[in-house]
Amino acid sequence: MSTVSSAVSATAFAFAPISPDNGFRQPDYWTWCPSIIRAPDTKAGGRMRWHMFASRWPKWLPFHPGWMVASEVVRAVAERAEGPYEFAGVVLPARGAEYWDGRSTHNPTIRYHGGRYWLFYMGSTHPFADFAPENAGELDTDHPACIVARSMKRVGVAWAESVRGPWHRLDGPVLPTKPGTFYSFLTSNPAPWIHNDGRVTMLFKARAWRGHVRGPMSIGLAEADEPGGPYRVVNDSSGPLFSPEPPVRFGEVEDPFLWQEGGEGGVFRMIAKDMTGRLCGQAHAGILAESRPGAGGKPLDWRPGTPPLAYRRELGYTDGTRRTVGSMERPFVHFENGRPSYFCAAVSNGKNGFSDATETWNVVLPLVSGETLGLASGEGEPMPCP
Repeated sequence: MSTVSSAVSATAFAFAPISPDNGFRQPDYWTWCPSIIRAPDTKAGGRMRWHMFASRWPKWLPFHPGWMVASEVVRAVAERAEGPYEFAGVVLPARGAEYWDGRSTHNPTIRYHGGRYWLFYMGSTHPFADFAPENAGELDTDHPACIVARSMKRVGVAWAESVRGPWHRLDGPVLPTKPGTFYSFLTSNPAPWIHNDGRVTMLFKARAWRGHVRGPMSIGLAEADEPGGPYRVVNDSSGPLFSPEPPVRFGEVEDPFLWQEGGEGGVFRMIAKDMTGRLCGQAHAGILAESRPGAGGKPLDWRPGTPPLAYRRELGYTDGTRRTVGSMERPFVHFENGRPSYFCAAVSNGKNGFSDATETWNVVLPLVSGETLGLASGEGEPMPCP
């Protein structure tokens, strides 16, 4: 599989300028992981509104690894896709260490199919006491709570008949780990695509045990006959689709987002965070990759897109200014009438990813037309508004 090592200037996605109040933020929380859907709001007389599902955790915790032990999935609402969004409530709160997702919920992706809203997410648990502002400084990646919580990360699904809930959570993850595989340590960051018949094709992040420690990130492929599962890992024996370990397959990427163009039989495309910049030319920017369906319609053979750089870590504003952000992660694309219309991302200030961030927020960027993007028109995601 080929890779791209030189910087490129063109981007696959082009964004319209945004206003300063775009998106969703909360001053006392780190906000991350945006995913939007347009749906009727019973508290607004059934009027169609925009709902953003996101993750948050208190700012008195460090950004990283605070999310591992205290993140919760929330919902915010807006009259326009671009926002501003107002906090509407906690969707997946902590529910006790005995549950697989009892201490942290993160990485939400919202979908609608078959009369239900499906919320894909990462859940985790650990047996240690809650942190408080007084001892938050003790939390780092070597803290036992963090070590255990990382190893307990699993992919799960919740569902509801209304975008407001109540949400039905499962007693176990839909994508558990498996010894002897590339996902023996954790499964996380679900990127589902729901087909018209209800089948699900899903990319996910994985790590394997390497002795008594974790290995690097890789990407796997799972599928199910319906959104609630059960899920099967397609590349169980053949190894990860994306991995920095020999034999290198593409490289190290994170936060995949998956869609299929033109309906069944169409090209699968993925955008993801390039961890090093070796693939798209800018570290932590977005890479575009594509795969034509192989045997059984499965996207197993991935190649760099044209162009491979999906987006830069840069925001443009309506006053003409531009800003390079420290992070631009967790990409999510909203489709309308089969075309990509809005691009969501979690961003941070600072210059070194989120390591020096003092503020994070979620943005919703209007996309230019599909023709300009070079992205084919098709059926789009079967995510109708009820």
